[in-house]
Amino acid sequence: MSISTPNAISTPRTSPTITTDALIIGFGKGGKTLAAKLSAAGRKVVVAEASADMYGGTCINIGCLPSKSLILSAEQARRDGANSTPETREAAFEAAIKEKRRVTSMLRDKNYHKLADQDNIIVITGRAHFTGPHSVEIATAEGPVAVTASKIFINTGATPRIPDIPGIHTTPGVYTSTGLMDLDDMPQRLVIIGSGFIGLEFASMFADFGTAVTVLQHNAEFLPREDADVAAAIRAQLEAQGVKFLFNADTKAIAPAADGGVRLSVAVKGMTRGASQACDSTPAGTGNAHTDITGATDTTTTTSPTSNPTDHATMSHVQTKPSDDGEPRFAEPAEARFCLTTDAVLVATGRTPNVEGLHLEAAGVELTERGAVKVDDLLRTTAADIWALGDVNGGPQHTYISLDDYRVVWSQLNGSDRPYTVKDRKHVPSSTFLATPYSRVGLNEREAKAAGLDYVVKRLPVAAVPKAQVMRRPDGLMKAIVERNTGRILGAMLLSVESHEVINIVKLAMDLDAPASTLRDMVFTHPTIAEALNDLFA
Repeated sequence: MSISTPNAISTPRTSPTITTDALIIGFGKGGKTLAAKLSAAGRKVVVAEASADMYGGTCINIGCLPSKSLILSAEQARRDGANSTPETREAAFEAAIKEKRRVTSMLRDKNYHKLADQDNIIVITGRAHFTGPHSVEIATAEGPVAVTASKIFINTGATPRIPDIPGIHTTPGVYTSTGLMDLDDMPQRLVIIGSGFIGLEFASMFADFGTAVTVLQHNAEFLPREDADVAAAIRAQLEAQGVKFLFNADTKAIAPAADGGVRLSVAVKGMTRGASQACDSTPAGTGNAHTDITGATDTTTTTSPTSNPTDHATMSHVQTKPSDDGEPRFAEPAEARFCLTTDAVLVATGRTPNVEGLHLEAAGVELTERGAVKVDDLLRTTAADIWALGDVNGGPQHTYISLDDYRVVWSQLNGSDRPYTVKDRKHVPSSTFLATPYSRVGLNEREAKAAGLDYVVKRLPVAAVPKAQVMRRPDGLMKAIVERNTGRILGAMLLSVESHEVINIVKLAMDLDAPASTLRDMVFTHPTIAEALNDLFA
C-alpha cells in the first residue's frame, strides 16, 4: 500500500508562512495522540515529520511492530522446520519481510490519514529546526516553510547510537536494526555488536530463521543489571537456539571481506593466544588458526577453516612473524586479536535522543549531560511553552511511555486543577520478545538488596505451569520480590511464554498497592499462564 502525498506539501508554494496554535515536531506516539486531541478541542495544529516513511513514529515503522512481526514469522519458521535448509530458510525469510512491509505500510497510511484528514491539522513532510523561541523553519522538498506557534512540542524520538569504530559507516553489510529488518536476502551468518535487549531480540529472531548468530559483548558479564539466575536462564535459552557469545570483545575495525562479507578486527581480553598485529594485515581466510566461537574464556580451540555459509562467523588468529628458529611466535598480551568474518553485522549499542539539526539553542532549549532535551516533571523544557515528549527527553524508551508523556502534557492544557506529572507514573513494565519472552516490573533482587530492603524471594519454574506444558513451552522461570513484613510486591521477573501479557497483571496489583496475597488468592481462568501467579505468590 502506498502512502498518499501529504495534503500540506503544496503549502510552501501558496503560503510560505503558517501561524498555528500548536506545532508538533515528530509523528511519534505521544505527538500524534496530542495532535488529535488538540484538533478535537478546536485548536489548529501543524505536525512536521522529517520522512514520509515515518508517519506514525518509530514503533510502527522501524521499531516494536515490524520487529514483532518478524519475530512471530521466525517462530513459525522454527516450529514448521522451515529453517532447516537454505532453500526453505530463504523462502520463510522472504515471506516474513513481505508481511512486515505490508503491516508497516498499512499502519503508516492509517496513521497519516488519521491526522492529515482532519480540518484542523496540517502535516508537513520535512526537517524542522528552530529559528527562535516560537518559530521554526521546515525544509520540504518544495522549499522552506516558516511556522510560528504559540506552543511547540518536540517529539523526535531517538536514533541508533553508532560507536566510533573505523569502517563502521563505510562498509557494506553493516546495519542498524532499521536496515536489518528490511533486507531482501537473509544473512547466513550474523554478528551482533552489543548484547542489550535489542540485540538479543534480533539474535533470537535470526537464530529462529536459521542464521548462525554470534553476539559480541564488550565486558565479561551478561545482562549485568539483571539477577544472575535470570540472566543465566536467558543466556541458556539463547545458546539452546544456537546463538554464540564472545565476551570481553571489543571491535577495533570493520572492513569488507574478500568473500563479499564483512571482516571485523576483534580484541578479546583474557585470551592467552593472540598477537598485537592488526587484523587487516592478514587477508581474510588466511589466518594460521581458526576457532569456532563457543563463548571465549581464557583459551581458544583451533578447528579447521570452513566454507559452509551456515556455520558461525569464522575467527582467525592473527599471528606474529616467525621467530629466529622458524617456529611461530605468539605474543601473550592481555588481549588476543582475531579476524572475524561474517555476512552481516548488526550494531545494537543503544539509542540516543534525536536532536541533531533542531538548533535547539535558537529557542533556548537546553540538553542534559547525556544529550536529551532537559525537561521537568511536567515535561516542560527550559524554554517557555515548549515541551518534549517520548524518547527525546531521556525517559524510558518505550512507546507506552511516549503515550504517557502525552497524558502529562495534556493534563496541563485541558485545565486540570492538578496536572499529572512524571512523578505520578508508577511501575513501568518492560518486555523483551525472545523465543521465551522476558518481562519485568519493579525491583529485582539485586536492586532490592542494594536498597537495604527486607524481602523474600518467590520462585516458580515455568515447567510447573499446566498451560505452559499444554503449549509445549515449559522453559523459563518466574521470580518475584515481596517485602517481608508488609507483603508489598516490590517487583517481578517473568521468563515465560506469554509473560508480556501476565506482567501487566502484576503491574496493576502494584499500582493499586495490593499485597502479594491478592494475586495468591485471585480467581483466574484455567488453563492460563496468568494463574501461575497463584503459585508464584503463595
